[in-house]
Amino acid sequence: MKYLAFLALLTVSAAQAQQRPLDIQGHRGCRGLMPENTIPAMRRALDLGVTTLEMDAAISQDGQVLLSHDPYLNADFAYRPDGQPLTKEEGKALRLYSLPYAEIRRYDVGSHGNPKFPQQQKLLTYKPLLAEVIDSAEAYAKRTHRPAPYYNIETKTTPAGDGLNHPAPEEFVRLLLAVVKAKGIQDRVIIQSFDPRTLNVVHRTQRRLRTALLVENQDGLEKNLQRLSFRPSIYSPHYKLVTPDLVQACHQQRMQVIPWTVNTPAEAAQLLQQQVDGLITDYPDLVPGH
Repeated sequence: MKYLAFLALLTVSAAQAQQRPLDIQGHRGCRGLMPENTIPAMRRALDLGVTTLEMDAAISQDGQVLLSHDPYLNADFAYRPDGQPLTKEEGKALRLYSLPYAEIRRYDVGSHGNPKFPQQQKLLTYKPLLAEVIDSAEAYAKRTHRPAPYYNIETKTTPAGDGLNHPAPEEFVRLLLAVVKAKGIQDRVIIQSFDPRTLNVVHRTQRRLRTALLVENQDGLEKNLQRLSFRPSIYSPHYKLVTPDLVQACHQQRMQVIPWTVNTPAEAAQLLQQQVDGLITDYPDLVPGH
């Protein structure tokens, strides 16, 4: 009964939110339902009616832009090409930036599921190239008569990872934006990051692109914004950091608020009542009627 009450509240909140555009973003495609950051996850998210496909970008040894949250092969769900499991130590030693993409593609990242997401469908799949994901999503949306999707692409960079887990910010952004430009999705892309360095590079080189600052600290809005040389399009905090005052302050500065990662009806209902502009969720079917 408690869940049904939450669902009813969420339905009302979603209906209220429809008075303004609501951006429902499928986190890593739809990690709760399909293997994360894969083509099947993106297609399932489109089936569930997301506005935006959220994903993580990494760089291989040979300069290919691929989808991966971790800078290595995560032993929680990645298996060797021969079907054998990896230990955590073995997985972390297989850094993507030290491997050519052809080798990365051989690893299975879906057949055994993810123990943290028991509803996730198990299927044989791999870490795809960003270009391949965009081509697939565009074709799938057209074939199924859905609107062309938006893309929210996170640059997985840290100062400590430069030259080890990924190229420096300028090169990372150059490689990423080359794919975005080649695929002609500039008007439908958001570049997001916890790392202000990459966002500053994006703004300096492609000011028309939308950007999102990801936040998980409690430093507050102004201190976090001081890390950037500009105002981003979106302020994207962990959902527990959202307050009505934060939403109002962002809107006053013409920034949208899109929190992450929102995975229960109760959380979603509360955030929608606080007038957020969207939700990033592992379960894109969370908001009925969006």
